[in-house]
Amino acid sequence: MGWRTIVINNNCKLSYKNNYLIVRNDTLKQIHLSEVNMIIVENCMASITSYLLNELAERKIKIIFCDEKHNPSCEMIPYYGSFNTSKKILNQIKWNEKRKDSAWKEIVKFKIINQSMLLKKLEIPKYEKLLEYANQVEDGDSTNREGHAAKVYFNLLFGTKFIRGEENNVNKALDYGYSIILSVFNREIISKGYITQLGINHHNEFNQFNFSCDLMEIFRPLVDEIVYNNKEKIFDKEFKYKLINLYNQSVEISQREQYITNAITIYCKSVFDYLDNEKESKILNYEF
Repeated sequence: MGWRTIVINNNCKLSYKNNYLIVRNDTLKQIHLSEVNMIIVENCMASITSYLLNELAERKIKIIFCDEKHNPSCEMIPYYGSFNTSKKILNQIKWNEKRKDSAWKEIVKFKIINQSMLLKKLEIPKYEKLLEYANQVEDGDSTNREGHAAKVYFNLLFGTKFIRGEENNVNKALDYGYSIILSVFNREIISKGYITQLGINHHNEFNQFNFSCDLMEIFRPLVDEIVYNNKEKIFDKEFKYKLINLYNQSVEISQREQYITNAITIYCKSVFDYLDNEKESKILNYEF
């Protein structure tokens, strides 16, 4: 898997030749596809060949298309990501409900712990309160510790007047960063033969990415940290590039330092193994 995130923000033509991504405008640039992890097409005037799209799908390289406001609007997902996709989907449909509740408990617990560790890293007091919530999470998060922790967390991070969902630079940046992370989880789930629609906790009939929304929860604080460090700035192109640059960062997971995309792969496999009831499997978390 590659490591480069390519952002297309000019009027140009994207094509494929001899294992290279070709970018043509006033100049010609060539990038070997083995280096590419993700392509974000921000300019609505850019064109792309079907040959390149097929190569990207074959190599499991994510491509995201943005709208006229330069916000992610859609992505390309291949039909099949694994040779035994049908078997994986049948297993996913039959996942044990108690096992799913137990998995969701672990995910919520890790999410709250990571939120707490971010507050500690930023030297924001009262982060210990979140650790209390993490220790109180039950199977399926039946007492909604996630919701209680989120309210405390965002108030500590962005102030007591901050409301998630309001029209402001912070929420725009959070939504943009989350959407980029969501697309990486979509790719990971599809590439391993599962489907994104069938979640373990998210069950919205209008959400095509319920499972991705479940799995991405513990990685949200990585976006939150970037937004916090730039919260006074206008949400512009430079701000977006800082969020996209998240994938050049690394975290520790399974006692090794890994780039974010590799950490997501390792984490997702641990969740898949856990839900497939593999012996001695456990869900892994990363460390800042």
